[in-house]
Amino acid sequence: MEITEVRVFPVQEEKLKAYVTITLDGCFVVRDLKVIHGTTGLFVAMPAKRRKDGTFKDIAHPLNSETRERMEKLILAEYERELKKGAAPARTGTGE
Repeated sequence: MEITEVRVFPVQEEKLKAYVTITLDGCFVVRDLKVIHGTTGLFVAMPAKRRKDGTFKDIAHPLNSETRERMEKLILAEYERELKKGAAPARTGTGE
């Protein structure tokens, strides 16, 4: 299984930095992953649903740490690319 597309939607919040949608093998979409700024840096949170008792339960998630690390690395790299794309016009906008 490969992640064939990563779409990043940055937001301006203190801890939540972006929503992410991934496509697996070009045929299965997972929405509402989140890029979060935690105490040790950025990490990817899986889509979750609030339960009746107020806790959250992941709706979809990797079954092993190797897959989680691969997903996180790819998603965070795409997040950084998206930030650079968004920052470029702001720096060059004064002379145009």
